Amino acid sequence: MSIRERLSGNEAAATAMKQINPDVVAAFPITPSTEIPQYFSTFVDNGLVDTEFVAVESEHSAMSACIGAEAAGARAMTATSANGLSLMWEMIYIASSLRLPIVLSLVNRAVSGPLNIHNDHSDAMGVRDAGWIMLFSENNQEAYDNTLMAHRIAENENVLLPIMICQDGFITSHSIENIELEEDSEVKKFVGEYHPKHYLLNDKEPIAVGPLDVQSYLFEHKAGQAEAMKAAKDVILQVSKDFEEWTGRHYGLFEEYKLEDAEIAIVCMNSTAGTTKAVIDDLREKGVKAGLLKVRVFRPFPGDEIAEALSHLKAVAVLDKASSLNAIGGALYEDITSCMYVAEKHVPMVNYVYGIGGRDTTSKEIESVYTDLQEIAKTGKVENPYRYLGLRREEK
Repeated sequence: MSIRERLSGNEAAATAMKQINPDVVAAFPITPSTEIPQYFSTFVDNGLVDTEFVAVESEHSAMSACIGAEAAGARAMTATSANGLSLMWEMIYIASSLRLPIVLSLVNRAVSGPLNIHNDHSDAMGVRDAGWIMLFSENNQEAYDNTLMAHRIAENENVLLPIMICQDGFITSHSIENIELEEDSEVKKFVGEYHPKHYLLNDKEPIAVGPLDVQSYLFEHKAGQAEAMKAAKDVILQVSKDFEEWTGRHYGLFEEYKLEDAEIAIVCMNSTAGTTKAVIDDLREKGVKAGLLKVRVFRPFPGDEIAEALSHLKAVAVLDKASSLNAIGGALYEDITSCMYVAEKHVPMVNYVYGIGGRDTTSKEIESVYTDLQEIAKTGKVENPYRYLGLRREEK
């Protein structure tokens, strides 16, 4: 039986960590993720978990400690944001290359500079190809649920990759919402115990971790990571199915909101989906067949499935909450257009970069995107595929 509660996104993530009761949590504070290890440290102090909490001197050290713990055979978790993730950069790649199923709660925030502590997705987009599984969370419930599923996904013998659970800084991390929690005992039953096959403290099998990988081996090891990422897609779906049977809450690779009969649609991630759903409801009452595809699983990217889901539309707008600064659109837009091209699904598409540095994105602005899409659907032409939403411009 689920327990009705009111928690912020950070509290939800910390509560999930408490229920999982990992062997090691290593963390260094950074806004807006600081509360996650802060809440968790109180659980340690109060004896609610028997986790070894390691207060380190930097985010680089936090990920290093998690790597050491996982390599030794322990289950490890941490949390960070923005510049903290940047400082982890070297170790992020090492964690995935060593095939260590570390769980990281990433509270999305703009990466400096200039300095900004508010939400966008530049931190996540900066490590999108580092070999980590990446799940995005629209609200506090999803942040909690995704965290509960994380170890089952990452620790699967066909995967063995680290995973980050993303949520929007301040927008969900510090906002209190109604949430359904599961019983501690049921969480432990669902997550299960961690029994790695190979680990440093196994005296019956001496191994080396992190040796020099020269020309004879690195290529094959990278191919192995890529194949594990492909395998993760089916594992995510199976774990999500098991989770639904347990809790009744359904998750897939992405969510389709009134998309089946839609003519125009937005593709986005995280909390913006909530605003978009409200706009869609209003537009539907006016006879506009608008829809939404909310990406939950960003890595591995479900290209074939997304291409099929969007193939019947007359026009699509992809919203990127990070600018790739490459003159040809954001990271999500690039992935969407690429998968559509490979699948030979030809739908007019436009990209909007929005919400940079925590800029509010209003329902009126989302509605303006659908207005643009209606025009594109009529003409079949996209005059300017690379656009901004909510950018202040000087009047001439």
